[in-house]
Amino acid sequence: MKSLRIAIVGATGLVGRTMIQTLQERGFPVAELLPVASEKSVGSKVSFNGKEVEVISLERALELKPHVALFSAGGTVSKEWAPKFSQVGTTVIDNSSAWRMEEGVKLVIPEVNGDVIEDSDMIIANPNCSTMQLLMVLKPLHNRFGIERGVVNTYQSVTGTGAAAVEQMEAERAGEKDVKRVYPYQIDKNCLPHCDEFQENGYTREEMKVYYETKKIMGDKSIDLSCTAVRVPVEVGHSEAVYLELKSDFELEEVRNVLSNFPGVVVEDEPNKNIYPMPLHSKGRDEVFVGRIRRDLASKRGLHLWIVSDNLRKGAATNTIQIAEYLNEKGRWSS
Repeated sequence: MKSLRIAIVGATGLVGRTMIQTLQERGFPVAELLPVASEKSVGSKVSFNGKEVEVISLERALELKPHVALFSAGGTVSKEWAPKFSQVGTTVIDNSSAWRMEEGVKLVIPEVNGDVIEDSDMIIANPNCSTMQLLMVLKPLHNRFGIERGVVNTYQSVTGTGAAAVEQMEAERAGEKDVKRVYPYQIDKNCLPHCDEFQENGYTREEMKVYYETKKIMGDKSIDLSCTAVRVPVEVGHSEAVYLELKSDFELEEVRNVLSNFPGVVVEDEPNKNIYPMPLHSKGRDEVFVGRIRRDLASKRGLHLWIVSDNLRKGAATNTIQIAEYLNEKGRWSS
C-alpha cells in the first residue's frame, strides 16, 4: 500500500485519539500525520509512532491537501468541511451522522459492503457504532439464511456519548457532589433507556439509526429491525441482545460455522464453560464477538444472539481506517 498523508479531524477527542492509536497498531503506511482539532487545541501535541506531532487547524490541513481525512469532530464540522476537503481531492471518511443517510453517499463496513465504493466517492460515511457490530453478524446470516425481521436491545457504554459522559460516571462513582451531568439522570449504578433524542414515534434517534442504516448497508429494504437502546454504566464496549426471524431453516452448528468464517467475527459460545462475549474482554480489540447462540422457544426459525464489540474501535476508529486500507489496496492513490 502507498504511504499517505492522513488528517485526523477531531484528533484530541476519544475517537480521534483511538484513530491515532489504531493507525500505529495496524501499521498503516502514514507518510505524514496531520492531527486537526479546534482552535483551543491548535499548537498542542499528540504522540504518534514515538514522536510528538503538533495539532493544526482545519484551514491549515485543507491547504496541505491530505490524501485522506478521517473526520470525528461532530456533524456540524463534517457538514461544513467535508465538501471543502473533497473539492481539493481529499477522500473524506466521516464518523459522524452527518452523511450516513445522504442520498448518493456510501455507508460502508468494508467486510459487509466495501464493494459499493466507486472511484467517484469522495465522501464516505462510517455507520453508527451499534449498527456496525450488529451487521458484522447479520451479513453472513442474511447471505445464508435470509432475515425477515428482528428485535435488537442495545446496552451501550458511556464512551458512546463522549469524554464528558465518562467524567460524569467517574465523578458519581467517586461520590462527588455537584456532578456535571451529560445525562438527565445518574448513570453510575443505573441504566437509562434513553440514547439520543426521542422522536415522535416513541423511538430515539439511536434506535432509528439501526432501522434505517441496516437497510442502506445491507442493500435490502425488506429487513425490519426494531431497537431499544439503553445506556449502561460501562466505560467501553457495546452489547446487544438480538432476536432474528430467518427465512429458511437452520441448525445451530451451521449458524456457528457461518459466523466463524466471516472476517472480523469471533464466536465465543460455550456457556457451560462460562465462555460468552463481554465488553470487559472486547476493550482494545477490533473484532466483533458473538455468543449465547440459541433457537427461540416458540419460533422454529427464531434465533437469539449476544453481540459485543469495542465501540471506539470497530464501532468507530477501526472501521474508518479499514475503509482507507480497502481503498489503498484497491489502488486509489497509486497514480
